[in-house]
Amino acid sequence: MNTREQVVPLLPWVGTAVALGLSLYLYKCRGGKGRVNSSVDLSNPKIVNSADIEDLGNKAVFCRCWRSKKFPYCDGSHNKHNEECGDNVGPLIVKRKDA
Repeated sequence: MNTREQVVPLLPWVGTAVALGLSLYLYKCRGGKGRVNSSVDLSNPKIVNSADIEDLGNKAVFCRCWRSKKFPYCDGSHNKHNEECGDNVGPLIVKRKDA
């Protein structure tokens, strides 16, 4: 029996295992809902936040991953998300320029 005859019967099993693994990975990382925001004000059709520049002080760190418990401000929740999903999302940092 040559190598090809040994490998060909395994291909459906390998393909199924890869497809199942990829499906589970995508489900976990996308929340299974196909949406980025899975926790912040879900009943609102569009979320808009604003901040007055005078109220920000010298520095403000805003969430861009939608997982922060202090939304719209960042609490570092993106770190866990990035580890689990291999993503690279990070916060928006707004700093006052030194005069």
